[in-house]
Amino acid sequence: MKQTRVELLRKAKVDQKRDTEPIVKSPADTATPSGTESVPAKKNKAPVFVLGCPRSGTTVLYHMLLSAGDFAVYRAESNVFNLLVPRFRGMRCAADRQELLETWLRSKLFRVSGLDARKISDKIMAECRGGGDFLRVVMGEVARKQGTGRWADCTPDHLLYMEEIKRQIPDALFIHIIRDGRDVALSYVQQGRSYPLPWDRHERLGVAGLYWEWVVRKGRKQGRCLGADYQEVRFEELIANPRQTLLRLGEFIEHDLDYERIQRAGIGSVSQPNTSFAAASKEAFNPVARWKTKMSPEQTAAFEALVGDFLQELGYIPVSETERRMSLRASRLRTTYLAMFEAKHWMKATPLGQFVCLDPIEVEPKAPD
Repeated sequence: MKQTRVELLRKAKVDQKRDTEPIVKSPADTATPSGTESVPAKKNKAPVFVLGCPRSGTTVLYHMLLSAGDFAVYRAESNVFNLLVPRFRGMRCAADRQELLETWLRSKLFRVSGLDARKISDKIMAECRGGGDFLRVVMGEVARKQGTGRWADCTPDHLLYMEEIKRQIPDALFIHIIRDGRDVALSYVQQGRSYPLPWDRHERLGVAGLYWEWVVRKGRKQGRCLGADYQEVRFEELIANPRQTLLRLGEFIEHDLDYERIQRAGIGSVSQPNTSFAAASKEAFNPVARWKTKMSPEQTAAFEALVGDFLQELGYIPVSETERRMSLRASRLRTTYLAMFEAKHWMKATPLGQFVCLDPIEVEPKAPD
């Protein structure tokens, strides 16, 4: 443990030295001091970030945008601000960017880009001074190669970084898709992505629900600071009334989101639903209010005892007949896990962020020398 602390202190000093390295001004440096004011620009060319708690419908909405035409088709989550920035120390110096490229070029993120490794590497080394530059350079080149006018990103966790993204990419537009937390939690548990502490192994649904509440609350809080460049949409509205919902979103991003064209193109989950419940037939597929048949009354009551107030705040009506008072169980779980989620997120902004796991970007092993 002593060696680990010494090593971290040494890394921190190296990072401090990196921070003093001269940086060439990029467009992100001209953003407003708060980074949250709307920037006059052509909305019909602005990058669009489709964000939300994982399993909330970000993928299907993103694929609808791609199917509408004139968006660069990039079938991956970039994971720039939540993984690459902390892992490679903000990409602030040439050594950081070189280390980034050695990993990124072996990842799925590069493999699906269709870009030339040498050309994009040269451009990143010359122009990148942060996560915003990196995303803008890569996606700008993908759009240029495909002959499209704009690009979008659908990394769900970028919801937690909207203010920083806006500071670095001033013309960015944000769509926050929100889904009933009961369906989100069910999907999380079905995919094995709920990770309670060992003594809470029977609380997987509840822990997933608490994570949903934590993420959505933080996203909405940041969204209020983004003014007219932030828009919320409900997953249930998108499924029930796709034409009207897409018309409203199209006006927001100034893009023709024609429902018939989107259905004809059918990119990704538009034609092949990205569902956690693969056994359901296509005819019977309905991702809305699945919890009504998948959750027992006891599970529903326990879940709503934890996050029922937030469900109601969002307009999702709790159905449990028991009074939702703060029980000892609910108090303990909320205190434990909301603090844990906050701590894990905070640690990414410290030297410990260098140890973030890169499994989501599917990095191939290095070729033998």
